[in-house]
Amino acid sequence: MKAYIFPGQGAQYTGMGLDLYNTFPLAKKLFEEANEILGFRITDIMFEGAAEELQQTKVTQPAIFLHSVILAKILGNDFKPEMVAGHSLGEFSALVANGVLSFEDALKLVSKRALAMQKACEMQVSTMAAVLGLDDAIVEEVCASIDGVVVAANYNCPGQLVISGELEAIDKACAAMIEKGAKRAIKLPVGGAFHSPLMEPAREELAEAINNTIFHKPTCPIYQNVVAEAVKDSVEIKENLILQLTAPVRWTQTIQQMIADGATEFIEVGPGKVLQGLVRKIDRSVNASSAE
Repeated sequence: MKAYIFPGQGAQYTGMGLDLYNTFPLAKKLFEEANEILGFRITDIMFEGAAEELQQTKVTQPAIFLHSVILAKILGNDFKPEMVAGHSLGEFSALVANGVLSFEDALKLVSKRALAMQKACEMQVSTMAAVLGLDDAIVEEVCASIDGVVVAANYNCPGQLVISGELEAIDKACAAMIEKGAKRAIKLPVGGAFHSPLMEPAREELAEAINNTIFHKPTCPIYQNVVAEAVKDSVEIKENLILQLTAPVRWTQTIQQMIADGATEFIEVGPGKVLQGLVRKIDRSVNASSAE
């Protein structure tokens, strides 16, 4: 079975989507529609902008979403997903791919999500850190022992877990992780504590927008970050999408479940190759490639 997977924040690069725009009339049409919906020419930043501009959350998230969704759409009849999943932001791309959200509605939600997260980041100094070479249980144990907010946020693959929280708590947790035998515990260049309780203001804001958006019946199951299992009910999909901002991304568990349910080939749709690498680290027996 073919599983299509969609990347999240961090996969962006200057020039992303330019080939699609110049080669495919449908891609050009959708990019121009996106400029209208967003109220600024995101294509100018994607194609020619400086890295700093592209790294702004309000730009990064819609940019990655657009690259992923437009690439999926130009695949035409070749694009027949039997199951889909997305890493964090990528879940919105996956929901367009399986027919739950329209292109326009999903883009509006992604833009709203990015702005709400940006706002939450500005309310409190916070960050994330990658912990390498420790068992998940030990990372969770260390987080629980630290004063302040620090939680496991991204279960990316065995031995690679990202933690999220208050700046001081992250510093203490990183030092404790090294003491426990982590190969590395390094802070990431992100603007805030994504997938932690500190995103609660953003979750509340996004919940309203999600609840006011029409979610259609999916054409195939989506494996959502929050539950790491197949979801086919549109009401449940909505609930999980709202919870996603403050809950961890269970990527390792998601890929393992997709394989258990019959996935033999993973195709990454969007910029970069990060997810393919993670899939191979989770299970070397399955194929992983790019849609491009």
